[in-house]
Amino acid sequence: MDDQQTNNPPADGSKRPLISSDLSTPIYGLFTLGILYTLYVAHQIVLPIILAILTSLLLSPIVKKLYVTLRIPRMVSALFLVLLVLAGIAGITYAVATPVVKWAEQAPQGISRLLVGQSEIKRQISKVTESAEQVEKSMEELSESNKAKPATVVLQTESWRSQLLSKARNGIAGLLLAMALTYFLLVGGDRIIRNFVRQLPKDQRKTVLRITHDSQHEIAQYLGVLALSNTAVGVATGIMCWAVGLPDPAVWGLIAGLARFIPYLGVILTISLLAVVSAISLDIVWMMAVAPLGFLTLTTLVGFFIEPWVHGFRMAINPVVIFVSIFFWGWL
Repeated sequence: MDDQQTNNPPADGSKRPLISSDLSTPIYGLFTLGILYTLYVAHQIVLPIILAILTSLLLSPIVKKLYVTLRIPRMVSALFLVLLVLAGIAGITYAVATPVVKWAEQAPQGISRLLVGQSEIKRQISKVTESAEQVEKSMEELSESNKAKPATVVLQTESWRSQLLSKARNGIAGLLLAMALTYFLLVGGDRIIRNFVRQLPKDQRKTVLRITHDSQHEIAQYLGVLALSNTAVGVATGIMCWAVGLPDPAVWGLIAGLARFIPYLGVILTISLLAVVSAISLDIVWMMAVAPLGFLTLTTLVGFFIEPWVHGFRMAINPVVIFVSIFFWGWL
């Protein structure tokens, strides 16, 4: 009788919940983790799409204004803006690559002078090497003489050149995909939004359109604040490089400013480049640390304190939420 009573539907005719309240939280948590894992696995496809959406939201007001004021067709203005963005990326790449390639040709000689000559770093490396050899010799004396030596396994990996070319090829392909999708979103994005809005109830259409307009405005302001902060960091880094006597300080300032658009990875790459260039170009140890440590201090101060506070104050959001969001999407 008890089983029959439990299987009967409720007397008031209400439907039972599809998911028990005890299981709803774990199921929704697993669903969220599944989405995050899918984003991580498919990041080579997801990131160009996100970049295209952000770029189209940023450029869409310009396309609309050109169409309303000058009656320029969307296809023409969108193509012009996309080509302008590509030209800007190509120009910046050429301006940065020319001195970097020239420096890379001179880098082997500088590294040889640094490691073979009588520099302070060479003396420190020699001390560490001698200490490591003494520790290794002591460990060999303590080990058993008749103990069989373990077999040495050699793993063949790709050279750094092939890995760099592979990353560059994937980056160029992703950029072209993002720019192509940006063009189509600029041309037909409004039509997609209107078709989507027509499927909604009438009382929700104005809300969705207002959210889209506000998103364009907020993204434009966010990118503007980010560009200003990156410019300030790049200028300060260039001044530091000039003050300590590094070659081409303007180029390193430009690299420092542009690299901050790539969360975390760009900062790590810039610190590594500044450390290598400083070690090769300078002779005093403390001067070698000025540029990389100065850039690390600047980008930490701006990225972890100033930018979250500015965005949180402007959008009335807790800076902790901004910090966690930047950390997560930068990791992705």
